[in-house]
Amino acid sequence: MTSATVTTLASINPVNGEVVGEVPITPVSEIPQIVTRSREAQKAWRKLSLEERMEMMLPGGEHLVAEAETLGRLLTDEMGKPLREGIGEVKGSGASMKEALEEIAEALRPVPLVDSHTESTLYYDPFGVCAAISPWNFPISMPHWLVLPALMAGNTVVLKPSEETPLIAQAYVDALNKGLPEGVLQIVHGADDQGKTLVAADVDLIAFTGSRETGKKILGAASSGLKRVILELGGKDPMIVLDDADLTKAARFAAMNSFRNAGQVCVSTERIYVQKRIAADFEKALIDVTKELKVGPGTEDGVQIGPMINAGQRDHVLRQLTSAREQGARVAYGGEGHEGNFVRPTILSDVDHSMDIMCEETFGPVACIATFETDDEAIELANDSPFGLGAAVFGGDADRAKTVARQLDAGMIGVNKGCGGASGSPWVGAKQSGYGYHSSKDGHRQFAQVRIVSAPKES
Repeated sequence: MTSATVTTLASINPVNGEVVGEVPITPVSEIPQIVTRSREAQKAWRKLSLEERMEMMLPGGEHLVAEAETLGRLLTDEMGKPLREGIGEVKGSGASMKEALEEIAEALRPVPLVDSHTESTLYYDPFGVCAAISPWNFPISMPHWLVLPALMAGNTVVLKPSEETPLIAQAYVDALNKGLPEGVLQIVHGADDQGKTLVAADVDLIAFTGSRETGKKILGAASSGLKRVILELGGKDPMIVLDDADLTKAARFAAMNSFRNAGQVCVSTERIYVQKRIAADFEKALIDVTKELKVGPGTEDGVQIGPMINAGQRDHVLRQLTSAREQGARVAYGGEGHEGNFVRPTILSDVDHSMDIMCEETFGPVACIATFETDDEAIELANDSPFGLGAAVFGGDADRAKTVARQLDAGMIGVNKGCGGASGSPWVGAKQSGYGYHSSKDGHRQFAQVRIVSAPKES
């Protein structure tokens, strides 16, 4: 007797285990046909001007703003983050749509190049069909970052969102499709089989945000067809606290950046290196801030930290904590009282790089404190990782802090702030945290094929 084939994907509320809703699983046999429809739709889509594409995409942003309360609650029910943050993610993506599209359009406009003999035009043309694969931790903003530049460049898109948050992803696609021609943006629901089949299909560009391990598999699978690939991968972000730092400011940043979204952020602060003579004072300040944080269901007032996305992620974090304690780490705060998928914010001290928790991505609400004597030692410790996404340096002497920051092997480094840059900055990882990058003028251009058309210069 064979078991019935599962045809729907259930979205589970991580707080209570209840089913939020279901979507049909896309049969892998249908994915090549979906890609074929995308390629057919791309023939007309690529012929439109940047302004015409923009006009068709703007209604999607308006819809996200209008429905932010409803969609924000759906987002929170699916992945657990505080409701205020869920609504903010939806509304922010919609409200910034026009500005984002204008920035992308500016990046993709043709560029004239002239010398004494030749007149050339540098064009940013579409590749064709883009497979966009997005994660669950920011289930509106992450697809948003991939889909918008791909579509504006004249590509059509097949989005494969995380199987953890299919409902809000479907709502996002439905919003954009209010103005888009049929077939320009399609969605595939499922887990690993659907992702692998989409990567192997007749697509021209793969844009992925997710784990380093999955990124490696995508890169390998794409190599046979030399498909273009943009990968934004994981991190193990360091923070360096110099002995002249504002400890109150540094501790508050460390708590917020280590524990927000239950630590399920690619640029969470996971490793904190504190100059030895101030380590005890910093630890106390961090504990004081952490005690103020309220943990609970995202729908409750005042909650700042929700649950892990599922039991598997919870167990991964708890295994790291158990291993760290067995290897000699000291629990400075937390470490106990975990219920369901909730992991209480935990601060570990007396950690070193022999421990798994200082080497492998945690993606949970754990802050690890190690000490150093000299600036050079701090730099060496911070760089002792295959990851290189974000980093932060806190210090009172701005020149000293910037000198340290400049020597860190990360794509984005903040001095007395988070790693995010000014408007127009790319989102970029170094080492094994990124392969290509996105956002910014240069990032948007990675979704386009550079083409040069030249002719003799007229006398």
